[in-house]
Amino acid sequence: MGEDRRQGERAARLTRERVLSGGAAAGVARPEISASWRRVRAGGLAPGAEPAVAPLTEGEVESRRASSALSPLLPSITASLSPVVDDGLLVVVTDTDGRVLWRRGRTGVRRLADRLGFVQGSAWTEANVGTNAIGTCLVVGEPVHIHGPEHYVESHTRWSCAASPVLDPWTGRTLGAVDISGPAYAVQRSVLALVGVTARLAAAEVRNEHAVALERLRAYAAPVVARVGGRTLAVDPSGHIAAVTGFTAPDRLLLPPDLSPESTWLPTLGAVTVEPLPGGWLVRLGDEHPQATELVLDLRGRPELRVRTPSHAWQHHPSPRHAEILLALVRSPGGRTAAELADDLFADPSRVVTVRAEMSRLRRTLGSLLEAQPYRIVPSVPVSVLLPDHGPAIEGSSAPVVATG
Repeated sequence: MGEDRRQGERAARLTRERVLSGGAAAGVARPEISASWRRVRAGGLAPGAEPAVAPLTEGEVESRRASSALSPLLPSITASLSPVVDDGLLVVVTDTDGRVLWRRGRTGVRRLADRLGFVQGSAWTEANVGTNAIGTCLVVGEPVHIHGPEHYVESHTRWSCAASPVLDPWTGRTLGAVDISGPAYAVQRSVLALVGVTARLAAAEVRNEHAVALERLRAYAAPVVARVGGRTLAVDPSGHIAAVTGFTAPDRLLLPPDLSPESTWLPTLGAVTVEPLPGGWLVRLGDEHPQATELVLDLRGRPELRVRTPSHAWQHHPSPRHAEILLALVRSPGGRTAAELADDLFADPSRVVTVRAEMSRLRRTLGSLLEAQPYRIVPSVPVSVLLPDHGPAIEGSSAPVVATG
């Protein structure tokens, strides 16, 4: 068995050397690995590179821990994975930027990780350290195992890792990632299933908390909505409907994170008035539904989308993935198929299911501003992109559409 493992290791290393030297097509590796290698290479990272992004300070790490949605879930995550810590492996929890917020492991494996720069506050993204379980799972949105030579950067090839994103099933947002890492000889492929189960259990805890909060809002809002009348609905901060009257509402209305009483227009509803409720919002629809006259994608800092109409303005902070999609659509005004967008985002045209799910979420946000078959921004709306003076268009992104811009 040990000899089989060593032969597999040698074959994987030979494959890596042939592909990264340009001597073989990337397709000889596992599809998810070859796609990641293409993304990383397109971003300009060299196989011999060292991490380029400095770790966060202790104060910055503590600030991110305090605001992380994974903080209250940490006890259950670490309890689920305590056996692998006892076996000498490292358990890591990151935020959505791939920043290492928590590490659990014995002294020996932590020292090995330190030598790789795999330290508290480090950025474990594809753009910074190449193909790795944390960065790659955050890109593709599913559990990933990266074994030894499947890493892109040479110094990581004696290390193995399995990681899974933790998703909020209520909002669709990624909350961070859970990772198991260690020396290549010590990490078995079975840990991929373990880390995936742990992430799903954490997601279930999050969903239960949201469901309880929605029931509280429903009990309060139902008589309020009935009394107000007209076309009115009550929603939680994630847009789930607690009560509605006067029209047929969708199961969920995707709201901008900066919704406030000053909001007067939403792309999916038109003119609205918004009032706070305990645990949510009361939204009343008007009669006006003006057409958008301008769309601006501002990437000079945190991605921001601005939509203007003759009488209203609306701002929204899209997720990094949605910002990547919008950038791809802006650069292709004639439209993109699901396969073309998959290649833009993942260097893998087969990932059409993931693209369609993301486009469904994005269309709930932008409503009639997006068309399908092909996917595109409606031609009648002028679109502009504001790019940073230096550096990548979207910080930390390894999407080919960003790297080749």
